[in-house]
Amino acid sequence: MNVAIIKYNAGNIGSVENAVKRLGIEPIVTDNVELIQSADRVIFPGQGEARSTMNYLKAHRLDEVIVNLKQPVLGICIGMQLLCRHSEEQDTDCLGVFDVDVKRFIPQCHEEKVPQMGWNTIEDVKSGLFSGFERPEFVYFIHSFYVPTCDWTIATTNYIQPYSSALHKDNFYATQFHPEKSGRVGERILKNFIEIK
Repeated sequence: MNVAIIKYNAGNIGSVENAVKRLGIEPIVTDNVELIQSADRVIFPGQGEARSTMNYLKAHRLDEVIVNLKQPVLGICIGMQLLCRHSEEQDTDCLGVFDVDVKRFIPQCHEEKVPQMGWNTIEDVKSGLFSGFERPEFVYFIHSFYVPTCDWTIATTNYIQPYSSALHKDNFYATQFHPEKSGRVGERILKNFIEIK
């Protein structure tokens, strides 16, 4: 299995690389177009800020490459948000795979802190990404922006309001949470992604 992790100006790529290695796979961390296009699976990870990240992707033609991939692709955190149409973070146009806009959390009371940071549950799961899941499971989040529930929602989480914690459309999958930081649950999700047909 040939797994490419897209290398760009975002944090947390090393954690994703190590998580894939724990599954017995040596991934390639690369921004090389040919290596990304020829991979069996592509992971688009990251922690970062929408506008500077989109500018980097465009400067390296990775925006065109990502949207035209035909193999299974997994966006993580900012990777999920950038697969959407537009982000309220610095009024940024994104890749548009998912025709939905990314919104900023607006706290309704003092106890609601932004960013959401820590463990929360994913519920109402569907698609092969969550094969074997029979109850709400805890995963790790850190984010100030969210994707509303929409036609492509395959998991929801409630923080300030219900929102999409995972998306799926065609060969594109995405999680707002970090599977690489979510223990055995996250490891199962990554394994499911690797095994998706």
